Parts: sequence; C-alpha cells; structure tokens
Amino acid sequence: MTSLVKRFPANFVWGVATAAYQIEGAVTEDGRGASIWDIFSHTPGKILHGDTGDIACDHYHRMPEDIHLMSQLGIAHYRFSISWPRVFPMGYGQKNSRGLDFYDQLIDQLLQENIEPLVTLYHWDLPQGLQDKGGWMNRDTAFYFRDYAEAVFDKLGDRVHAWITHNEPWVTTVAGHVQGRHAPGLKQAHVARKVAHHLLLSHGLAVEAYRGMGKGRIGITLNLHPVYPASSQEEDLRAQRLHDAFHNTWFLDPVFKGTYPQELDEILPPDDKFIVEGDLNLIRQPLDFLGVNYYAPHRVRWNTEEISHTSLVILPEEPITAMGWPVDAKGLTDLLTRIHHDYGPIPIVITENGAAYDDVVQDGQVHDTSRQHYLEMHWNALAASLDQGVPVEGYYLWSFLDNFEWALGYSKRFGIVYVDYPTQQRIVKDSGLAYSRFLRDFQEYHHR
Repeated sequence: MTSLVKRFPANFVWGVATAAYQIEGAVTEDGRGASIWDIFSHTPGKILHGDTGDIACDHYHRMPEDIHLMSQLGIAHYRFSISWPRVFPMGYGQKNSRGLDFYDQLIDQLLQENIEPLVTLYHWDLPQGLQDKGGWMNRDTAFYFRDYAEAVFDKLGDRVHAWITHNEPWVTTVAGHVQGRHAPGLKQAHVARKVAHHLLLSHGLAVEAYRGMGKGRIGITLNLHPVYPASSQEEDLRAQRLHDAFHNTWFLDPVFKGTYPQELDEILPPDDKFIVEGDLNLIRQPLDFLGVNYYAPHRVRWNTEEISHTSLVILPEEPITAMGWPVDAKGLTDLLTRIHHDYGPIPIVITENGAAYDDVVQDGQVHDTSRQHYLEMHWNALAASLDQGVPVEGYYLWSFLDNFEWALGYSKRFGIVYVDYPTQQRIVKDSGLAYSRFLRDFQEYHHR
C-alpha cells in the first residue's frame, strides 16, 4: 500500500460520506418537518420490504459516538448533508433553530475530533410543504432553496469552509420525476427539463448568495459515467451519444458552458419556456470545484423502448457488485480525463465512490474482501488520473455507515462500518480497517 500512497500529493484529501435521510432517523424530533422521502417511504409498495428512514442508523442520537469512531479510524474529512426540513419544517417561512442546533453541535464535534466538514445542502429530502406547492416543478422552489442556503451559511459558515449545493440533480430529476422510483414518485417525462432547470437555478442562486456571504469554497456534485458503445454499429454509436447527453452533459453543459446539449431534443420534447433571461448566467457561475460521484461505467446499446433510446449492457465476464453494477475502475480514469479535457481546468473532488456487497457478520467481524479490492482498484485509477494531469483534490468514500439505500431500503450495504439495525451496533468491516491503515500510511509517508 505504501507504493500507492506515494502517488498522491501530501495535501490530497481522504474522507467518508453520508446523507441525512439515510442515517439520521429522528424524523419527527425537535421540530423537523416531513420530507418527500418520509411520505414516499410510508407509501405502500414504494420501498423494498416496506422500510423507512424513521430510525435508519439513529445517527441523530448517536452522533458523538459515530464521529469518535470516525476519528479512531484516522478519518480527517467528512462529507454529510443537512436536512432541509430540519431547518425549515415547511421548506419556507419560520426557521427551526433546534434543527440548526443539531448541525451546529455536529460541526463542533467534528472540529473537536480534528475532522474537517464538507457540507451538502441538498441530498434529495425536499420538505413536503414545498412539494405541496409543486416541488421542483415550481420555479419558486429555487428561491426558497436560496433562503434555506443563506440561513445555513449564516449559522455554520464560520466553521464550514467547503460546501456542495446539490447532490446528483440527475437522480432528483429522472428517478424522482420520470421513472417514479424515488420521491416524489412521479412518472411525468414532460416535466423533466423544467425540474432539472429549477434545480440548477437553485444551485446558481445559492452560489451567488455564498459569494456575498462566505469566504470558503463551493461546488456541485454530479453523478457521472463514461459511456461506451456496446458495438461499433451506427445505432450503438448513436446510443452512446444520446446516453452521454441524458446522463452527463445535461448537467455538465449548463454548469460550465451555460447551454443545454442539443441531443436532449432527441430524447425529451424541446422546451425552454421556463428559462428566464439571466438564468443560465447564474447557473454557469465559476465554481471552486466539481464534485463527482462515480460507481461504474455505462455500456449501452440502442433501444427505442427506453426514454433515452438506450439500455445498459453488462458483459458476461464482468464482475458486478450487489447492486448489479459492473466493477471497472478504468472507467474512473476515463471519466476524469474527459471532464478535464472538455470542461477544465476545474478542481475535482470524488464525493462518492464505493460498492455494495452482501456483507455477513462472522464471529463479530465482517470480511468484505470484494469491497477492499474494489476500493484499491479505484484508488489506483485515481492515481492514474493524477498522472495524466487531472487536478483531483480529494476522495470521499461512500459510505461511512451502512444505511437506508432509498428504494432498496436496508437490503444493500455500502458502508465500511456495518450497522446491525435492530441493535444499532456498529462493527468496523475489514474494508474500514484497511482504509484506516491506508490513511495512516498516507499520513506517515507525507508528514514524517
């Protein structure tokens, strides 16, 4: 492992990541309002096994112990998200000081343990009060998001110096409003472009607000994939082009170029009635970094029955995770070099990378060798990106804890710490111990 740590600069950031609804629980405590995920998860048939985030990892009550465990493992950077309905129970109007107090205490705890926070403002838990007003289909939601962001910046900005506006707006748009498998559970493809635009507008408004208030760094996190054609046939090459537009450039282009890709018109009905003059200039404001969530590449073939006219192909020889995703670390290098070439120079932070496997506790331990192998391959791919001149600044492993995996409930485990949900016992997996050793090797090599 020492040979690998040599390939990263001394100031490279290594951390772990979580999200509020996936770990906090305490959904009705201290004035928190309902989010769209509270409503969605309590709707019969929406979540596997009828699971909900009502308790999750009970992190709301176990926060000090969880942060101390993080510190014991040598983790010095932590990305987490803030629950909007804890801060504004309806999404607007009266602010809930008790909700903000939890994050105030969380940040103090982190700093006490010498852990630097990276804070995500929106990780999919829209207050239901705003969904009742139309949610992200309503342009007003972008401005309510700005108000929420300003309240958080004002309360926490003296100690938080790195922010992410949105996590994976593609998922909010497509999984939530086109496919219906995520909250709010809509299947309305005709609203997708409007939803995406309002999400990006809210990002731009929050960045503008932060420039007027804060002195730290701010960016956005996108879930991105290299896209490979299943064959060299013309229709599969077209599938590659459209899939790339649907999954990648739909959000990359407006953020960095102030335009939407023309290829979207071949997938979704052309519509720009919701774009107001000045919107795209707000959206394309310079960022301090781009957050990239990477799990697997996409190999595609032409399929007219899918909305994007494409379908994913898994090769028979490819290893896959418990999610059914192919394990291909080279895809990370391909993705990062492409971003650097097409949109750079922009500092990049890997804000999520990890894998779900069917973990089993044996004699009080979890021997997750497949996850260890996955992580080490991706760290090598990250080093290869640095070798090619890509300005990658950091890596946040997904996830610190096993947690509520959205529509899949508690059936999938991404954590380097195992959570026994009935007892809430934490067990550090072998992958967590390996990451801890890697972090200590890194520290010893670069700071001796």
